[in-house]
Amino acid sequence: DIKEIDEDIVMDLTCHKDHNFITNGLISHNCNYSSKIIDPIQSRCSIFRFKPLADSDIFKIVEKIAKHEQLAVDAKAKHALYEISQGDCRRMENILQSSAAIKNKISEDLIYSIASAAHPKEISEVLEKCVKGDFSGAKNKLLDTMLNHGLSGLDVIKQIQQEVWKLEKVDSKKKLEMIKQCGEAEFRMVEGSDEFIQLEALLSKFVLVNS
Repeated sequence: DIKEIDEDIVMDLTCHKDHNFITNGLISHNCNYSSKIIDPIQSRCSIFRFKPLADSDIFKIVEKIAKHEQLAVDAKAKHALYEISQGDCRRMENILQSSAAIKNKISEDLIYSIASAAHPKEISEVLEKCVKGDFSGAKNKLLDTMLNHGLSGLDVIKQIQQEVWKLEKVDSKKKLEMIKQCGEAEFRMVEGSDEFIQLEALLSKFVLVNS
């Protein structure tokens, strides 16, 4: 039977070779993608899937952590934590912990720096240049952003997909085409294509879509 116990009596014990987990207890394993766990282990597990947390839930957790750890986390930093973690509480806590190791006052810029992610405004600027037909400006801005933040092509693609929907001067049909092009570029990168060439090609398609 499973029952709640006082956390003070939980101990980390080294198991003997004859330890029987079926008789003596349960093991839980946390992961983001169950498909990456090998089949022999999966076949012995019951898989529970949890949806990402809502922004309000993430904010409450951040506030609770900040109170206990005596951190000052402003509103923009909270939103940055949610945007980067996408509702993944473990990732959010890891980023917050790394930020707290540097300073107690957690800012939006610090969050993006620690997470090795570009500020949404930088990605938006790249997309705005594409919408205006400025391919060279968009390419140079994206290259500078990638080098400054140490981003991979896949990191950039994910952020572009988020910012495309926020473009105010682009209609829904064009946004759908831009998302489609993102998917094709991401697929080629996963297959081993050069990420810089794929991103340049993606930007050129964005320009054509909005021409």
